[in-house]
Amino acid sequence: MAIVEVEQVSKVYQQGEVAVRALDQVSLTVEPGDFMALAGPSGSGKTTLLNLIGGLDLPTAGQLRVVDKELATLSRGELAALRRDHIGFVFQSFNLIPVLTAFENAEFTLLLQGHGDKERRQRVMQILKEVGLAGLEHRFPNELSGGQQQRVAVARAIVGEPAIILADEPTANLDSKTAMGLLETMLQMNNSKGCTFIFSTHDPQVMQVAKKLVYLHDGVITEIKQQESG
Repeated sequence: MAIVEVEQVSKVYQQGEVAVRALDQVSLTVEPGDFMALAGPSGSGKTTLLNLIGGLDLPTAGQLRVVDKELATLSRGELAALRRDHIGFVFQSFNLIPVLTAFENAEFTLLLQGHGDKERRQRVMQILKEVGLAGLEHRFPNELSGGQQQRVAVARAIVGEPAIILADEPTANLDSKTAMGLLETMLQMNNSKGCTFIFSTHDPQVMQVAKKLVYLHDGVITEIKQQESG
């Protein structure tokens, strides 16, 4: 069963008296285990689509189902619970909490989900090891490199075992070598754990490793391409 179903979705923003159509009758299906990149120039609608899938915004028209829930029918509290339990987010600016250590940042999702101390510690230490941060759990964000901070963000997104991880330009602030290492880590998570990833990106490296490429232009999907990866 599809994990995300986007049917004829449009998103219109009002800028003064001008209506800006960010998405125009977009349809897309995301299957469990997809490693998908939404690609296109700035203003193509890829981040808008990612935000709609994540329940951070709602469509102007059309239907959008995530883990078999119609987002338009959910209350604000139900949307928050959906994001907490089923969706992990990775942002280009890392969005770590500066006063928390790497361990505490990664643990935050599990605290919100109500897991006990022992389980939280086991799961966080395991995920930090898997993303290559073993031994760095007590460091604060300002004591980590950009690549290490983004790995903490990935650990935080994955540790709660969400159905989907949404990554908005996750390599934008990283050099190419660091970005490739991060992508390989996420691809390994996808292959070994079956984590479903959806990226928005204009990074050729992300497009290259994606298993499914979705091209957007002016709010319309122009091409969907399956490709070999990893």
